[in-house]
Amino acid sequence: MLNDGRKDPTVVARQAPERNLERARTRRPQARPLGKFLALVLALSVPFWVIGAATDLQLFPGLSASALMAFCPAAAAVILAHRGGKRDEVAALLARSFDFRRIRRVRWYLPALLLMPAVSLFVYGLMREMDMALPAPQIHALPALLMFLGFLAGALGEELGWSGYALGPMQSRWSALRTGATLGLVAIIWHLVPLVQQHRAPTWIAWWCLYVAASRILIVWLYNNTGESVWAVSLFHATLNLAYWLFPVSGSHFDMRLGGLVMAAVAGVVVLVWGPGTLTGHDNTRRRAR
Repeated sequence: MLNDGRKDPTVVARQAPERNLERARTRRPQARPLGKFLALVLALSVPFWVIGAATDLQLFPGLSASALMAFCPAAAAVILAHRGGKRDEVAALLARSFDFRRIRRVRWYLPALLLMPAVSLFVYGLMREMDMALPAPQIHALPALLMFLGFLAGALGEELGWSGYALGPMQSRWSALRTGATLGLVAIIWHLVPLVQQHRAPTWIAWWCLYVAASRILIVWLYNNTGESVWAVSLFHATLNLAYWLFPVSGSHFDMRLGGLVMAAVAGVVVLVWGPGTLTGHDNTRRRAR
């Protein structure tokens, strides 16, 4: 405490993520129909899976038209909010696309923007040390920027649903780690059809599942430490996809076994350092056991 009776601002800053989570739990709708949300996401995705199976249309090399299902989580969230007669909630949800004002600590832009490029560079270095075949990188600034903007649009389409709509109510019941693992499992199931359409090998898909599960835990970590910012996790999601597709040519030669193990290690460090309860370093928050 300061001499004038006010709290030390350093202590206040450390406690801010925990207080934000507690205030958000009292504000957010607890009765969102998450089962209906997941079912609607799957139903809305079916036409894009059909297009991906019936045509050779690609958004760019290696990415089929079925990737447009990325906008289905946001669409499902908007539909359910509107059907519930909650027009204010629809507006609030859409506004969270650019809720950068929630990010009170600028340093959190570093993991949001640089963590996944660092992971890819580390995997690249491991592959070089292991004498694995790697072509020369072909990265050009303008195509990479356009690709990033496209991935950012898709990331917003996903995260408005997964993070902006579903994550909060799930965390009101479960720990941050369990919430991240559950949403990771949902994302894995949701992506299986496009992966099969791309003729991915079963072994590759298995390691990719680890990669995605770990990345979803990292997304929950970022979300909880940035004032529950959809913008922050969308930046992370976009750089995740960009880092993969630039490795080193349209996602070629990326060793998903190494990628999955490295991502799992990063997520494991985050859980150990920030704690599984809230992933904010303040695990004294009361949570239900289930």
